[in-house]
Amino acid sequence: MEVLEAIKSVKSVSKYKPDPVPEQKVQAVVNAARFAVSADNIQPWKFIVVSDEDAKRKLAGACTNGRHMADAPLVVVACARLDEAVAMIGGYMNSYPVDLGMALANVTVAATSEGLGTSWIFTFNEEKVKSLLNIPADAHVVGLTPLGIPEAYEAPAGRKHLSEILAYNAYD
Repeated sequence: MEVLEAIKSVKSVSKYKPDPVPEQKVQAVVNAARFAVSADNIQPWKFIVVSDEDAKRKLAGACTNGRHMADAPLVVVACARLDEAVAMIGGYMNSYPVDLGMALANVTVAATSEGLGTSWIFTFNEEKVKSLLNIPADAHVVGLTPLGIPEAYEAPAGRKHLSEILAYNAYD
């Protein structure tokens, strides 16, 4: 699948097939995260792939909208290594939210390319997630995404026309 075709094909999955995800596909998807750009090429990420049924159920309970997470074969938990992240960019922001967002975008596109599906989850109780997965204090959980073979997708949202989001030389 071509890159632009994969990007255009990404959809949030609402239900996953129970089929296991082949290990080579898991590695291909997470490997795509390694190639994301990051501030100063620090690559401040760590990804935990969760397959344990009890752990997935508990993770789903720690999320505001994790109802379909427990049914997915896998959950990928994206963590930022705060000791490695660039503390301030331009004096106004830490780099890890952008760094991990770029890495998770690669995960999403790679999953689609591999015939898999995802659904980003960013509303969760971080302390519960950290406790469940023994994540150290110097790491920050940025997001979780179920990973598996799609059975159903969330209702597709329309996309704004390019003219609504593109400007040249000034905002308006």
